[in-house]
Amino acid sequence: MRQDAIFSPFFASMILTLLVWAYMYIRRINFITSRKLKPQELTISNTLAQISPPSVSNPSDNLKNLFEIPVLFYALVLYLFITQQVDTVYVLAAWIFVVFRVLHSIVHCTFNLVILRFYLYLFATLAVWFIALRAAFIHLSR
Repeated sequence: MRQDAIFSPFFASMILTLLVWAYMYIRRINFITSRKLKPQELTISNTLAQISPPSVSNPSDNLKNLFEIPVLFYALVLYLFITQQVDTVYVLAAWIFVVFRVLHSIVHCTFNLVILRFYLYLFATLAVWFIALRAAFIHLSR
């Protein structure tokens, strides 16, 4: 397998982050302009989060989520590439992670059914832990 195959899900995850970031700002700017809020009214930390409805705050919360477990994913992808361990199993697990993170973001940023969001997050995170544990096992068994 080509070692750079792992970069397709890697960049897909980054594109997801970009899309959520853009969506968050669209929602925020629409909210701020519709309420005719002045920028100075939002200088105190968390003011916007406190006065925003979920349709505005959820995309922001989701963007924060995209800088938690996905950071481990990015580190693992780079580790696998550098050590030339990329194989079909890792690429499949990486795509599982990305697909479930995309679904998680869609749910979180829209209708936000918490139990569904929980399971989508769980399956995505299990894929990352699988990658991490498999890589660690292989590394330690050498």
